[in-house]
Amino acid sequence: MKLIDSTDKQYFTHTSNLPYDRHTYNIVFSNGQKEHYSSWQLVQSRWFETPNQFLSHIEVLDLKKSKGFD
Repeated sequence: MKLIDSTDKQYFTHTSNLPYDRHTYNIVFSNGQKEHYSSWQLVQSRWFETPNQFLSHIEVLDLKKSKGFD
């Protein structure tokens, strides 16, 4: 399979340089404990620093935005 060259106009990297903040994340450990993060980069760092036997999965949570006055 031939990959698209990075100079090709169909080559895709990203749609925006602005921060992406529509989600928050929980790392769930094998013992049921959770750690909450607001940055995907931090989640990835923590995930790859943790030995596999202690990891279960990552929860991706929609960011709650208020709709007007509470």
